[in-house]
Amino acid sequence: MTKHKEWVKGFDNYSRFSLPENIVRVTGGRGGEAFLIFGEEKTVLYDCGMAYCADKLITNIENALKRYGAQRVDMLVLSHTHYDHIGALPLVRNKWKDIVVCGAQKAKQVFESDGAKNTICELSKAAARLYAGYEMDIPTTGMFVDKILVCGEKIDIGNGEHIKVLETKGHTDCSLTYILEPKGIMFASETTGVIESPKSIHVPALKSLKQSIESAHACKNENPRIIICPHFGVVPDDWTAKYFDLFIKHADNLRKFVEIRKSQGLTFENILKEYEEAVWTPEREAEQPWEAFVINSKNIVATVFAEISVD
Repeated sequence: MTKHKEWVKGFDNYSRFSLPENIVRVTGGRGGEAFLIFGEEKTVLYDCGMAYCADKLITNIENALKRYGAQRVDMLVLSHTHYDHIGALPLVRNKWKDIVVCGAQKAKQVFESDGAKNTICELSKAAARLYAGYEMDIPTTGMFVDKILVCGEKIDIGNGEHIKVLETKGHTDCSLTYILEPKGIMFASETTGVIESPKSIHVPALKSLKQSIESAHACKNENPRIIICPHFGVVPDDWTAKYFDLFIKHADNLRKFVEIRKSQGLTFENILKEYEEAVWTPEREAEQPWEAFVINSKNIVATVFAEISVD
C-alpha cells in the first residue's frame, strides 16, 4: 500500500472540514466525502464514499449518531452514481435496513445497468488495491434508488428545515446539488468543480461543459451562505460569493485548452495526451486512481471536443 500525498495544496492554514452546526464529516477514506446532516426529525447521509472504506464509514456514522443521540440514518441522498461516492451503498443498506436512498431518475437507471455496475466494481477494486493494499470483492446488491428526486423538491427534516434539490447536470446526467435551508448551506455537486489549490478549480465536465456552466449559474442564483465542495470541504468565506464565477472562468480555460490545440490541427488523441500530462500529479493519486483518471480525462476531452465542433 502506497503512502499518498495530500490531495489539496495551498490551504495549510485553513480548516476545510470545520463544518456548520449539526453537520458531521463521516468520510471513511479516500474518494468522495460523506456527511451526516442532523435534523430535528430526520438524519440524512450525504453520499457514502468508496467500498474499500465502508467499515470505517459505518463506524464514523455510529459514533456520530451516538454523539447526537440519534437512533438511525433515515435517508441517503446521492450526489451522483460514481463509484467513489456510492461504492459503500450496499454495506450501508445492510447496516440500516430501512434507509431510504434518494437520487435522480438517471441514477435509478444507472443502477439498473449491468454495464454501469461492472464499471463501479472494477474501479472500486482498483481503489482497494491502491488505497488499502488488498483485493476486494465488491458487492452490488442494494445498489438501487428508493425515491426519485426532482429539481426544486424539498425534503423536510424537521423544525422548519428542509433540503432543497437542484439538478446540476454536466459532470454526470444524474448530478444533484443539495441546499440545507433556511441556513443556506449548499452541498455542491462535482459538476461545478473541485478545488485543487488557491489557484486551481478542476472542471470534470464528463457529459457537457455547456451544461456545467449552466449549472454553475443556477447554483450562483441560489446565493448560498456556505458552500461545501466535493473532494474538498467548506469553501473559504472569501471565495463563497465568487466561487461559481471562478469555476466558469476555469471552465472557459478548459474550453480554450482544447480549442487552441484543435485549431492547430492536433488529433483528439494528441489533445488527450497533453491534457493528461497537464492535469495528472502525484497528489491527484491521493484522491483518484490512475484508471479512473484516464476514463474521466477521455470523457472530458471528448465532450469539449464535440461541443466545439457543434459551435
